[in-house]
Amino acid sequence: MGKKVKKEVEPPPKDVFDPLSIESKKAATVVLMLNSPEEEVLAKACDAIYKFASKGDENKVTLLGLGAVEPLFKLVSHEDPLVRRNATMVFGIMASNNDVRKLLRELDVTNSVIARLAPEEDIVVHEFASLCLAHMAVEYTSKVQIFEQGGLEPLIRLLSSPDPDVKKNSVECIYHLVQDFQSRAAVRELNAIPALLELLKSEYPVVQLLALKTFGVISNDRETRIILRENQGLDHLFKILETKEFNDLHVEALAVVANCLEDVDTMQLIQQTGGLKKLLSFAEMSTIPDIQKNAAKAITKAAYDPENRRILHEEEIEKCLVTLLGTDNDGAKAAASQAISAMCESLASKDAFGIQGIPQLVQLLSSENEEVKEGAAIALANLTTASPSNASAVAEAEGIEPLINVLSAKRDGTIANAATVLTNMATQEPLRFSIQSRGVMNAIVEPLQSTNSLVQSKAALTVAALGCDADARTELRNAGGLEPLVKLLHSKNDEVRRNACWAVMVCASDELTAVELCRLGALDILEEINLSTGRKNNFSEGALDKLLDNNLSQKYSQMGYLSSSNIITDGFYDYGQVKPGVKLLSLEELNLQELNDHRAIILVNAKLPDVSFSAEDKSQDRYDGRTTSSSSSIRKSSKERARKGKGKKEEEKPKDEEELQTMSKIQQEVILEKVPWLPPFDSILLDYITDASKTILPLTTTKEQVVALAQFVADKMGGPIERDKLHEFSWELHISEIEFELKCNVVPIGKIKKGTFYHRALLFKVIADRIGIGCSLVRGEYGRAWNEVKLVDDSPQGITGLLLPPQVYILDLMYQPGCLMKQGSAEADHYQHI
Repeated sequence: MGKKVKKEVEPPPKDVFDPLSIESKKAATVVLMLNSPEEEVLAKACDAIYKFASKGDENKVTLLGLGAVEPLFKLVSHEDPLVRRNATMVFGIMASNNDVRKLLRELDVTNSVIARLAPEEDIVVHEFASLCLAHMAVEYTSKVQIFEQGGLEPLIRLLSSPDPDVKKNSVECIYHLVQDFQSRAAVRELNAIPALLELLKSEYPVVQLLALKTFGVISNDRETRIILRENQGLDHLFKILETKEFNDLHVEALAVVANCLEDVDTMQLIQQTGGLKKLLSFAEMSTIPDIQKNAAKAITKAAYDPENRRILHEEEIEKCLVTLLGTDNDGAKAAASQAISAMCESLASKDAFGIQGIPQLVQLLSSENEEVKEGAAIALANLTTASPSNASAVAEAEGIEPLINVLSAKRDGTIANAATVLTNMATQEPLRFSIQSRGVMNAIVEPLQSTNSLVQSKAALTVAALGCDADARTELRNAGGLEPLVKLLHSKNDEVRRNACWAVMVCASDELTAVELCRLGALDILEEINLSTGRKNNFSEGALDKLLDNNLSQKYSQMGYLSSSNIITDGFYDYGQVKPGVKLLSLEELNLQELNDHRAIILVNAKLPDVSFSAEDKSQDRYDGRTTSSSSSIRKSSKERARKGKGKKEEEKPKDEEELQTMSKIQQEVILEKVPWLPPFDSILLDYITDASKTILPLTTTKEQVVALAQFVADKMGGPIERDKLHEFSWELHISEIEFELKCNVVPIGKIKKGTFYHRALLFKVIADRIGIGCSLVRGEYGRAWNEVKLVDDSPQGITGLLLPPQVYILDLMYQPGCLMKQGSAEADHYQHI
């Protein structure tokens, strides 16, 4: 007894919880009391802990550290109602702390707390048990536990509780639970919709708000929307929207309406009751940005259905959305742009927006807000797709410049859609020229290098749309755009790869670009793609053909065949047969190589030197094609300068020849650096072409022209050769002598006076192409090559007016020049292979 009195004197029990702040050792004493066998002590201890925990989060953490949670957990199910009530109150308030909730999950307390929702429990127990569950339902694990342990049904029942706090906690917990689809389905099955609708009439805004937020989630399911409609839920929602005092609930109410508008039946019902007009008017007239934004989002959701789009168009939705584009709020502008995009699926709406909305959307492209910029780009992309009039309207609204500018925007969606608009506009030639004149090919290089597959795809498509003009291809080539384009051919994304092939096919339309694409490896990649059935596409084969057709030197070396439509132009060279995937060096690179014993490279170039070059430019010897200055070219430039210097003072006259010959090598190199390299001019070939034009073109039939040209070519390259003396025809030595004379491996074809099969076949093709005779060039084995021509045979004797199909003939240029051998015949086979 004395010992007990002594203990009471040290920490007086009456002072333990009277002050608001309690020392931790006193709190520890009360926590120890939670293990008391006396119900009165337990009830008072729980009450004291409740008051202590209510004062702040620090006190909750203190109690957690003192081990109060475990004994409280046992007391939640205590047989004494007062102890049970007080312990539940503590749980309800302590569960707001993260660390406490973590321990509650570990202890698996949900079952015990759910049991406190039973009808026979005190209303205060309902309040704090539901509060505890509302706190815990924030975490996914607890959501699952509450659902699996049957917590949803008693929570729904408590929505009809007379106590507003119980309603608030219960609906809040349900709101957290329905984030999971299983709980959403259970809410329907347990007939919670009517009870939730009743909460919309509550006098407490927080209860109404939580009910609306819950509807905002569960109305994502069509089945719920049907039940909501059947229970006159729309009436409740529109009453809230029509009540100014409820403006703090309007945003959430609109979110629910937005979901409901997805259903055609609901849309028709709202239209018939005049609700749709009210809604649109409400959106237009509201000054609350979030309401405008949510109204636009509601329209966006509804507009995904064709019938809904028809109804919205009937209600002149376009005017409403254009009005929202002009608001001061960026969120509303972006949402309105998205709604316009969705409505563009309707042609009638697309036309209406073209008149009303395009100028405003173009202005929004220059917004500092990235979301607004992206929304405008998406809307314009949809408006201009399959609508030439809208594409023209964008140009009229001066949209080209801002569209090109946003190709460097921060958002991938903005870039991709801006590229789409430019692609749509490029289908009209005047607009395409206008776009090209503003440097679009420079701007498209960055999107081509994007890591986003959508941006890559749309950028490649833009290149395909704009690259059909030579100036645009040149700009892209000079801007370094071909390299990233070629890299896109490697893409694993089918659409990116397809559009890149398309762009390459378009860009390969001129020789310079085709050669550069080959240098960057496009040829190898396309060949690899075309060997794969999974990666091949509609444009990969076309791109490969186009690439080769505009790089005939590569095509002939690799494929060994040029068709009658492959017209050989100046700058062509026959390197000889190469394996697939081997890239030819450029003619300039080959020209600079040291003389070697490899097969001579046969050059075709009958193009006269460009006389527009300055005198210094002409210091290059264009006749041997090498980059060293000859004394004759220096003399020529000195004379040119002398002519220009007439009338000047004597001391200003140019240096004489001796002074020029002593010019330092450094000075010569400076001059040569300014001179673009040109292939050596073949004046003999030009004479051949001129002579053939005069003598062969006047012949009346193609057959006569072919025979005469064959004899002409053979005559220029050593004449007819007897079959058994072919080995005595020393053409190899002759070619070597030319190479040694030129000190170069590149031999102009006109210099060859002793030519074998492949020299003669090439010369025939070159001259035939220039004078309009259709023929192909085919490379065979062992130095063989031949030409194929199509000729129409004479009608059989006694039959007139009969049109026969043309026959393919092989042309003899070696043994009996001009002899025509029908393809497949023994003599043709002998010519080709022996």
